[in-house]
Amino acid sequence: MSSVVSEENVAAEMRDGTVLKADIYRPDDGGKHPALILRTPYWKLNPRYIKTARNLAERGYTVICQDMRGRYDSEGDFLWQFMDNSLTGDAEDGYDTVEWAANLKHSDGQVGTWGHSYDGWTSWRMAELQPPSLKAIHASGMGTKSLDMNFGIFETGRRLEWTYMMAADMRRRSGAKHGPHSPVDAVNQWRAIERGKWIWYLPFDNMPDEPFSDLTPQLKPYYREQNVEMWNFDAVHPKVNIPAGMFTGWWDRVIGTVKQYSGLETNGPEHLRGKHRLVVGPWSHMMTTLNRDLGPIDYGPQAEETWENLILRWYDYQFKGIDDGIGTEPGVKLFILGANEWTFEHEWPIKRAETAPLYLHSNGSANTPFGDGSLSHDQPTSENPDKYSYDPSDPVMSVMDIDAQAMPRDQKPLDGRGDVLVYQTEPFSEPTRFIGPVDLELWAASDALDTDWTAKLVVVEPNGLAVNLTYGIMRARYRDGFDVEKLLDPDVPTKYVIHLNPIGIELQPGQRLRLDVSSSDFPNFDRNHNTGKDFWSDAELKVANQTVFHNSEMPSRLLMPLVTGSSS
Repeated sequence: MSSVVSEENVAAEMRDGTVLKADIYRPDDGGKHPALILRTPYWKLNPRYIKTARNLAERGYTVICQDMRGRYDSEGDFLWQFMDNSLTGDAEDGYDTVEWAANLKHSDGQVGTWGHSYDGWTSWRMAELQPPSLKAIHASGMGTKSLDMNFGIFETGRRLEWTYMMAADMRRRSGAKHGPHSPVDAVNQWRAIERGKWIWYLPFDNMPDEPFSDLTPQLKPYYREQNVEMWNFDAVHPKVNIPAGMFTGWWDRVIGTVKQYSGLETNGPEHLRGKHRLVVGPWSHMMTTLNRDLGPIDYGPQAEETWENLILRWYDYQFKGIDDGIGTEPGVKLFILGANEWTFEHEWPIKRAETAPLYLHSNGSANTPFGDGSLSHDQPTSENPDKYSYDPSDPVMSVMDIDAQAMPRDQKPLDGRGDVLVYQTEPFSEPTRFIGPVDLELWAASDALDTDWTAKLVVVEPNGLAVNLTYGIMRARYRDGFDVEKLLDPDVPTKYVIHLNPIGIELQPGQRLRLDVSSSDFPNFDRNHNTGKDFWSDAELKVANQTVFHNSEMPSRLLMPLVTGSSS
């Protein structure tokens, strides 16, 4: 490994004259090396970026960490990723940065990217414009569609914390005397003081400007666009003329990353099909820590990984011709939970997966894990429906991480809630593998004009530990599509198809699969007020009386992706 030298706040002038600042890390050998760019709104001096940049530089790369337009040391005005990209200018800034990097003294002219979440978004945007020197990208934790992430519903906990944190730099730049000026201080203050105030605030549109500073003019219009597709990377895939590496995790709330891979393989340039790579591990959205024991389960030594290793393996092959097997591996590498091993597949979704229906059953008392709800392959006949009341002033609370990200957690704190219907299988008698998307066909009725239906899959261990596996939610008004808002006819049974995030698990003998059905998952998602009014302007909260049906005429069922045999 080489020793590393760094340069701070190196200027790159964009096509409109705006100057963006970057820190550069490179081997102290005087040579030319491939350049790897991180473009971020999260401050280039974030310790995790510095650590990764130095590790990459030690392995023979010129590594660039750049503050995006309007952030920290860079000039210009910041417009966030949820706006129309034609307005943000990020694609053009990315193009200009690539060509600037290719001509640096210590660059060999080959340019790639690295970055996760928003930082991955910048990679996809620059790839769309096909800068000549961009030879490959590595973009993780960024889905094809924003609606695959938020299901058309405001992510109250995560989005408000994110905006409060992002506003710290806006306060600093404007010279505001009140409120935190650093992202670390902002996150700490949000969790200790502000969170419990603002996530419950009604109506959102009446929030004062001060908490979110100069980002308020972008936040308030965003409330109104929850059902609008913001990213549209499916339209970008035909323009991506370079290999793309990407990874995500089974608990990543942006696991829609898998559709970036399938989109490139289906709609990308034909000569690149088979050249892209997707890795899905036992991880959450916080990808910089890829440990074996996320949450209460230890997934074994094969689960251990580092962000740097994933990036290096990709670029050592792309730029240095170092092939440790990646060149001939199938394009999809999956960590199978339960089996605690990696497997390779040739496509996503897996074509050989068979749809295995599990039908909901009860005698009308599926409320709580101690009720009589069950899941089985048997089709229902005549069964009493299950009922509960959903009160948005007392929502089912999300069992999640402190940063409002999805995370595997024991669901026991929700055991006493009568507004959660629980259906579970008998213990599995043999290892059974499910890999792919999951759907819930739910027959239900509400006396409200609008309401939500939530679905959560849980793995129940023989000792009673119940850990969330995946989730989905549907706002009833979007049941016919996000572009068609239609209120309910009260108390009329309706079939809903709720898409859950994909899974990759081998259930072991003695384990059970559990489905929790309710009407709130707060603050993972905003509370439905049950009034039929717009959530951002409505201060009224109404109780909704809910009914879930499971009989021969209305067979509610879970559609599971059963996989037998190995990939060919």
